[in-house]
Amino acid sequence: MSQPIPGKSSWPELVGVLGTLAATAIAHDRPDVAVEVLPPGSPIIPDYNPTRVRVFIDNNAIVTQTPVIG
Repeated sequence: MSQPIPGKSSWPELVGVLGTLAATAIAHDRPDVAVEVLPPGSPIIPDYNPTRVRVFIDNNAIVTQTPVIG
C-alpha cells in the first residue's frame, strides 16, 4: 500500500473517477484534510479552507473538476 503524501494539494488524476473512490484516495493521501463530495447544484460558501478538499461530481457520481485543497 502507498504512503500518505503530506504536501499534495491537487488530484487531477481523479477527474473521471467515481466520487467515493476519489474521496477515499484523497483521504489516504492527506488524512489531515476533510473531504466533501458535492453533487450538482450543492450550495457552497466560496471561502478558502486549507483543511478541506471539495470533490465535485456529476449526476452519475463521476468527478468533474480537479479536487484541490481549499
